[in-house]
Amino acid sequence: MLHPVIISGGVGSRLWPLSRATYPKQLHALNSELTLLQETLQRVGDRERFAAPLVACHVEQRFMIDEQLRDIGETEATILLEPEGRNTAPAIVAAAAYLDRLDPEATMLVLPADHAIGQQDRFVAAVAHAAQASAQGFFVTFGIEPTGPETGFGYIKLGEALNGSNEAFRVARFHEKPDLARAEQFLAEGGFCWNSGMFVFPVKALLEEINALAPDILSACQTAVGDARRDLSFVRLAEDSFVGAPSISIDYALMERTDKAAVVPVSFGWNDVGSWSALWQIGEKDADGNVSSGDTMTLESRNNYLRSEAGQILATVGLEDTVVVATKDAILVADRTASQSVGKIFERLKQDGRSQWESHVEVFRPWGSYQQVDEGTRFQVKRLVVKPGEKLSLQRHHHRAEHWIVVKGTAKVTRDDETFLISENESVYLPLGCKHRLENPGKILLEIIEVQVGSYLGEDDIVRYADDYNREKG
Repeated sequence: MLHPVIISGGVGSRLWPLSRATYPKQLHALNSELTLLQETLQRVGDRERFAAPLVACHVEQRFMIDEQLRDIGETEATILLEPEGRNTAPAIVAAAAYLDRLDPEATMLVLPADHAIGQQDRFVAAVAHAAQASAQGFFVTFGIEPTGPETGFGYIKLGEALNGSNEAFRVARFHEKPDLARAEQFLAEGGFCWNSGMFVFPVKALLEEINALAPDILSACQTAVGDARRDLSFVRLAEDSFVGAPSISIDYALMERTDKAAVVPVSFGWNDVGSWSALWQIGEKDADGNVSSGDTMTLESRNNYLRSEAGQILATVGLEDTVVVATKDAILVADRTASQSVGKIFERLKQDGRSQWESHVEVFRPWGSYQQVDEGTRFQVKRLVVKPGEKLSLQRHHHRAEHWIVVKGTAKVTRDDETFLISENESVYLPLGCKHRLENPGKILLEIIEVQVGSYLGEDDIVRYADDYNREKG
């Protein structure tokens, strides 16, 4: 039985403005009703073939990922929290060290959380072939059979077949992302695959090889796992140890250096969903070749990707081969053939100190969400939505007072030594410095308009005294 390890890292910068640092592409529903993470989990949901999954993610995304797992009924998964992103090698080695404590003979199936696979039966068959090669002591990756001279992927040259079969091969060599002429040469020569970033590893052999090739990674990850602690339903890797691991990919740390690398060539409708053009390719098109999501309207427009997340209609006239994506705080218009370059906009926003690279207008919290409505000198207005049965932390602010107005549901309010209920069209004033807490004791969503007034209105002006989600600890 294989142990799926789902790597939910990265920010998907080429899918900006939908994908943000705090809410990356794997947490979005891009091509179905399920998010990419949920699709990946369902791909390994057969418990006769796969053990309960291990999901490795950044600590700041833990509550969103936990909720997405519960939404699809995945209650057996372990969520392994990385205090800081250190690329794929430390994430995979930490997961292997964790599994080694449960079952030293385990074999792990490593899958990125943000890929799409169209043919499940072929996926399962390919995994079985990879597991057979892994049982022979090989570290196996999946090579995607090329459909064109793609310059956005690394390439793998097939070597000799394992045991004379045509299912798995030694890796002759890896190639970095090529220019177009080089990619065309690879296709003309034949025997090349795209590097997918999916793997099957025997845990014990992986740890031994990492110890030989990158002992600093193994030492940091084993210590981080050994000193890990439980936090609600999560496993927190020890921060001091884990951040000491070099930030490096598993390709550079292991696959390109070992003599045990193998590849299983596959064709199962794979897409790394790495750009808006990729989403156009796999999306359902209308008669004019347009892929649309949300409230859109087209006239004399062809072969476009159109997505409205702003609650407003997105209309095009005479537009061709273009990507238009509208969110509540940003609009992207790009030539569809140049959508690989969208990540450069993401980086410029980050360098310029703009907030749109990091988060959306709507910010998700374990208790619900909040959205900024208006702001000015010494005031800020937010809309809070609290899920039934949830509560915010018991907290205090040093620089602001707050007014809460209930527009839907019933709120249970703690203000210093008193606790009381307020209903729709009622409000409460929370003076600067008072201890306060907001709860939703009802069965429907609680919606609050919060007006903040003070000299400093940042989210870091919070002193927590009690929190159901252990956020006073990070």
